[in-house]
Amino acid sequence: MKPIISASACASELAGPRPPVLLDVRWQLGGPHGRLDYEAGHLPGAVFVDLDAELAGPAGDGGRHPLPDPEEFGAVMRRAGVGRDSSVIVYDGGQGWAAARAWWLLRWTGHRDVRVLDGGLAAWTGELSKEVPSPAEGDFVPAPGALPLLDADGAAALARSGLLLDARAAERYRGDVEPMDRVGGHIPGAVSAPTAENTGPDGLFLPAERLAARFSGLGTTGGAGDVGVYCGSGVSGAHQVLALEIAGVPSALYAGSWSEWTRDESRPVATGPDPQ
Repeated sequence: MKPIISASACASELAGPRPPVLLDVRWQLGGPHGRLDYEAGHLPGAVFVDLDAELAGPAGDGGRHPLPDPEEFGAVMRRAGVGRDSSVIVYDGGQGWAAARAWWLLRWTGHRDVRVLDGGLAAWTGELSKEVPSPAEGDFVPAPGALPLLDADGAAALARSGLLLDARAAERYRGDVEPMDRVGGHIPGAVSAPTAENTGPDGLFLPAERLAARFSGLGTTGGAGDVGVYCGSGVSGAHQVLALEIAGVPSALYAGSWSEWTRDESRPVATGPDPQ
C-alpha cells in the first residue's frame, strides 16, 4: 500500500461503504493553534489531533517534541475512532510535516493501514464541515517498534558508517541561523537534505522515481539499516522518512533530533556547507 493518497481517491473512499478514519493534524511551528483552523472547517468526519499535546510528550531532555507515551498515544487514537483494522488517512494544512508525524507514529506503533493526504487540505476541493464528530471508540493497541528508531548514539554511529540525512533548511544545517535551539550547525557527518525538496510547487510529493533519484544522489543505496533521518525536533524528519518510503528506501528516524542532540553540550557540533 502506498503511504500517500490523492485528494480525489480520498473523496472516493469517504463516499464508499467503509470510509476511513480521518485525522486532522493541522499545526504550525510557533503559529496559531491548529484547533482554530479545524473549527473553521475540516474534511467531513475528521477528528482533530493536537500535535504538541497528543503526538508528542512534554519537552525536556528528549527534545522539543519527544515521542508520546505509547499508552497515552493509543488512548488518543482510540478516542478518534482508530481500530486495529481501520483504514486511517491523516492530513494537515498542506506542508505535510504534522500529517507525516501522525503517520510515522501510527506505523511505528504497529498500524499498517495509514496514509497521508497528498497536499493536505490545500489539495482538497470538496466541501468542508464545522460539525465535530463523536466517533465510536476504536480498539487500536499500540505495539511500538514496527519502524526503526534511532537514539543520539545511533544517529552518531550512522553518520560515521552509513548515511544520516538532516531534513532542516540548509541555512540551519550550516549554522547560519538557529531560531529554535541552543546552537546552530549539524551532527558531524550528516548530509543536508531539506524536507522542502520532497515536494513540488503544487505542494504534492514528487513522483517516486524523482524522489529515488534525489536520495540516490545524496548517497542512499536502498539497503536496510543504512539510512537515518533527523530534523529539529522529529516532525519534519517524519516527512523525510515518508518521502524515502515513497522512493522505496527504508530509513530510521532520530526522533529527538537536533533539539535533543544540542541539550548535551558534550556532543560535537559541525558547521559549514555540506562536504558532498
